[in-house]
Order: sequence, then structure tokens, then C-alpha cells
Amino acid sequence: MPDATASSAASAPWIYLASQSPRRRQLLDQLGVAHRLLLPDDAEAAELLEVVWPNEAPDDYVRRVTLAKWQDAAARLAARHQADPAAWPIAPILCADTTVAVDGDILGKPSDALDAVHMLRRLSGRVHRVLTAVVVDGQARLSISGVHWRSLTDDEIQRYADSGEPMGKAGAYAIQSRAGAWTSRIEGSYSGIMGLPLFDTAELLKPLGFHF
Repeated sequence: MPDATASSAASAPWIYLASQSPRRRQLLDQLGVAHRLLLPDDAEAAELLEVVWPNEAPDDYVRRVTLAKWQDAAARLAARHQADPAAWPIAPILCADTTVAVDGDILGKPSDALDAVHMLRRLSGRVHRVLTAVVVDGQARLSISGVHWRSLTDDEIQRYADSGEPMGKAGAYAIQSRAGAWTSRIEGSYSGIMGLPLFDTAELLKPLGFHF
């Protein structure tokens, strides 16, 4: 059943969230969607799914990766349900993935602080796209937002990279962090930039009995 962060009504619809992102949990809580984590086992190499294929467009990449993660999560739930049906009841699964694109290039998660510096320099004083795909029970939606940044100084970039905040973040930043102070304008979905577009998520969940 859903954990204590979700709805207390046992009869209410709920979902599995196949993501470790605390921001996605926060956004589901904002919608009032009861959820339980469905995370990979240690033996699963989830990061292999995020490898970019040659000449792959950012839109195609984020859709493919998100659907692949959902398929892995569905197989994971099926195996766990077979082993222990009471502990792992069948319920809808939500997956999401976010990427940043500039000049047609995909900026994934930085490998280290130096890689983060290189990414932030590319985004400085530019407009970039943030793409987040959401899949619920095999149905997908894609949110695309434009983010306008002012020019950053080398000191600002280095201090942010050294803070550790860029690690694990597509494009080496989180919009809800100090990077929000660099953002002069957003065209699209703020929650999508955070990692889970609320409008698209709600549209996918409505047919499953959720009300917003």
C-alpha cells in the first residue's frame, strides 16, 4: 500500500512511482496523488538506459528512455507481485525522465564538477530547452519548456559546481535551487522543469480514477 506521505484513504486510487527523485515525490504530493516507490534492485543498471544513441534528437531520446524505464518498472513489479502478491499489489506505474538540450545537443547528468562547469558555461546567457517525458501504464506525454538564463560569471559557475548541487541533475542544475536567480524567463511548465509536469501528469491519471 502507499506510504505515509500519500493519501490515508485506503480505497483511494494510488500509483507506483518508479523514480528516486524527491522532487517528483513532492510534486505528486502537491497533486494529492498517493504513491509508493518502485525502485530498481542494486543489480539493475538503470543508468545504461540513459545512454544517448548516435544522432538521436532530444525529443526522441527522452521519450525512448522514459518508456524503457517504465517497461523495466513494469517487469520489476510483475516479478515482485509473483513472489509476494500481498506486499506488491498491482497498481499503475508512473515513470518520468528529464533532459536539457541546447543547440540540438543533449546535456545529461554531469560526471563530475568539471563536467558541470562545462555544461553551465554552455547554458550561460542562452535559451535552452528542458524536456520531461511522463509515462503512466504505457501512455506517454512530453512537456517542453524554454528557459532563458542571464550571463553567468566564472565565479558563479564554479561556486555552483563546487556546491555539489549539479550532480544527478540533467543540464547540471535544478531550477528550484540558486539557479532560479539566473532564470529571467520561462516558457512552458515550471513543474516540468523540476522533473514532473503537473498538467500532463494529471491528464494521464484522470482516466485511472484520479480527480483534480
